[in-house]
Amino acid sequence: MTDVARHLADLIRAGGPISIAEFMRVCLTVRGDSYYQRGDPFGAAGDFVTAPEISQIFGELIGLWCADVWRQLGAPARCTLAELGPGRGTLMKDVLRAAGIVPGFRDAVSVVFVEVSEPLKRVQRDALGGVAPVVWRDRVEDIDAQSPLIVIANEFFDALPVRQFVRTLDGWAERCVGLGEGDALRFGLAPAANVVVPAPLHGAALGCVFEISPMRAAAASAVGDLVARVGGAVLAIDYGFEGPAVGDTLQALRSHRFVDVLDEPGSADLTTHVDFTALGEAFAGAGLRVASLTGQGAFLNALGAAARVAKLKAGATLEQAAVLDSAYQRLTGDEAMGSLFKVLCAFAPASLQPAGFASS
Repeated sequence: MTDVARHLADLIRAGGPISIAEFMRVCLTVRGDSYYQRGDPFGAAGDFVTAPEISQIFGELIGLWCADVWRQLGAPARCTLAELGPGRGTLMKDVLRAAGIVPGFRDAVSVVFVEVSEPLKRVQRDALGGVAPVVWRDRVEDIDAQSPLIVIANEFFDALPVRQFVRTLDGWAERCVGLGEGDALRFGLAPAANVVVPAPLHGAALGCVFEISPMRAAAASAVGDLVARVGGAVLAIDYGFEGPAVGDTLQALRSHRFVDVLDEPGSADLTTHVDFTALGEAFAGAGLRVASLTGQGAFLNALGAAARVAKLKAGATLEQAAVLDSAYQRLTGDEAMGSLFKVLCAFAPASLQPAGFASS
């Protein structure tokens, strides 16, 4: 039994079954031995690989996207460039390198990382050392944006805790984590108080699971309030769907393999799929205009991914060209990340026209 599992058992014995949201929070962030406080989970030697680690093209295109938003904002002399959950700092390093070709952009931007993991902060400091000064904040609400703000959130919202509700004969009950035989963690149901289920789901079949994320909505609202006040844009990239919809999307990943969610808590990454409809509503509620949702493949291709690959291949060996082709297919292919991953953009003022999104 992991120390996190022992702590969870103590919590449950003291106060009864806990919500899925509290289970995720404890497993991922709040303790020194929680998943994101233990070390670097990224890359081949870790538990998962994100788009910036697959190819530099991903960060380069987003960097040029940021520079274009900055230009549309009037090329302000000061601009805050914030990344939520910046991983190893790879994405921001590629963003700044690519956007450096745009005169004035690098001199204008101040970089802010929103990160709760102390080990990852050290990795990020090493990655950005000599590239750009960085200010770290633990929460979105702590970003001090007095100038236009551009926010990047790549695989950030999927890791924020969710609550789960299950349709039963007596209505909707909240899924929770309790103790079974031998104090083993197990799933159970508890009465659900004041849960608001969207009308399209009122006829859901018995056993269906509905997920909501108050933390996700709160983070989006906080970011939205900042951007609405100073102007700018938010780019959120994650795997997910357009809701409302039913489905248990909670998953645990360890060493690039899916494992039981209750197996060795704190040793595996826990995520859920993002409801982009709910996320967009949170941004809109803060006063931002929300562009039509698009897939990652369509977004990257609209920014010139294919042309960038072709240019890199022109001076590459056959082996290097094969790697480039593989990375491009992984990032943009419908059978890979291209359609599963979605891209949401919210911005102010409404007159902005962020690249990669259909005009509306």
